[in-house]
Amino acid sequence: MSPMVEIKGISKTFGKTVALSEIDLTIEEGRFFALVGPSGSGKTTLLHILGGFIEPSAGRVLIAGQDVSSQPPARRPTTSMFQDYALFPHMSVGANVGFGLLMRKVPRAQRLSRVAAALEMVGLSGMNARRIHQLSGGQQQRVALARALVVEPKVLLLDEPLGALDLNLRRQMQQELLHIQKKVGTTFVHVTHDQEEAMSIADVIAVMNDGHLEDVGPPARVYLKPKTRFSATFMGESNMFEGTVAGRSGESIVVDTAFGRLKATGTAEPGARVSLSIRPEQIMAADGDTPGQAPLGVLQVDEVSFFGTHQRCLGRHVKSNHPMIVRLPQHQAVGIGQDLNLSVQQEDIVLMTQ
Repeated sequence: MSPMVEIKGISKTFGKTVALSEIDLTIEEGRFFALVGPSGSGKTTLLHILGGFIEPSAGRVLIAGQDVSSQPPARRPTTSMFQDYALFPHMSVGANVGFGLLMRKVPRAQRLSRVAAALEMVGLSGMNARRIHQLSGGQQQRVALARALVVEPKVLLLDEPLGALDLNLRRQMQQELLHIQKKVGTTFVHVTHDQEEAMSIADVIAVMNDGHLEDVGPPARVYLKPKTRFSATFMGESNMFEGTVAGRSGESIVVDTAFGRLKATGTAEPGARVSLSIRPEQIMAADGDTPGQAPLGVLQVDEVSFFGTHQRCLGRHVKSNHPMIVRLPQHQAVGIGQDLNLSVQQEDIVLMTQ
């Protein structure tokens, strides 16, 4: 795939506040790309710089190989979709969808044809004459999506467009967004604070924190093999603990921890302080030893919560008194005060130096 979006050395300051610091990022053509991070991480600022709504303090933005850094939003090959949809309440559905085509002076017959095709694509065929106030929240979201795509942008910028929807509708619209993106092949750049949403629909995720990129990669890699401590904890619950590198054993790094000596894959010099991360669902818990697993010691269970798909157990590691989280199958019998022998596959232990 060829690059569709190239962000080169983008920085942005607001007075003395640094919102973005020397961001370099490439987004390939046809990707569903998600920017995630906490409030104030810079993800929305970066999206607005891509759209031309904010001017960067330094750096360049290239779209399809062309430098658009100095171009206003209307001249960029992008369209945007916001959480509030920004629909015109005095216009019909069809007029809303066709507004961008009207501004581009597309002939009426062609405009009507493209509006009809866009509405069919989002499942709103025959609703051209409806008024915006007659639509549900999900239908309004589809109108906004049709309006954004009907002008055939090279890149669609989505600024938390599903944030105002209830959980069930949001999940439905996530899958519809994914289906439509794959159908049209347009590059989507999607900002969200919802990590699960990003992982369920994006091809590539960029994790942002304090104006920097912490991690960029496919969802499975970012979740299972995070590059930094922040990425590990932000993308989901993680058992984090510190250790000191004792040396190597074959292809593995040997780390001394409060849990005992563990092996992990990575690069670090002997004597270096490192962090180890293990996702709660990757830990096995049983009454006895588990053959073929790296032992982690004993967890005394303090709390058990049932989540339907699993049980979430909170407790403390008996040897180190370190708090831990374990996710167990919903059918596994476990109670408060119970001691569980913990173990994990070595490849599920992630070593981080940042």
